[in-house]
Amino acid sequence: MLMPVVLAVVLLIVQVTLWFHGRQVADAAAREGARIARAGGSDGWQEAAEEKARQIVQAIGPQLLKNARAKAWEQGDRRGVEITGSAVQVVPLLPATTFTITSRFGGPVECFRPDDGSDGCE
Repeated sequence: MLMPVVLAVVLLIVQVTLWFHGRQVADAAAREGARIARAGGSDGWQEAAEEKARQIVQAIGPQLLKNARAKAWEQGDRRGVEITGSAVQVVPLLPATTFTITSRFGGPVECFRPDDGSDGCE
């Protein structure tokens, strides 16, 4: 009588662990993509940042973050990457229960500001 409850708790613990690990993979990919986006020039930074984020997901945990999508974003002088995917399911018999993971990292665009007092980035 107690065994189904114990089994459910164990499966819940495993599911939470897989969600957390998938979140770590998404964070690492978004952080690296954002690093490329912030340091990139004015041309082609979106593709480079998204590709770097996809490479990180493939290198660290392609099975932990299913259907991972990378999207570069820019808001004013800030750039970054957002990763969205799904965590692995412990019990695949429940297809309606998906665990979506979203991670977004970004920061100000890195640029060189000359010492002559001008405001422009080079």
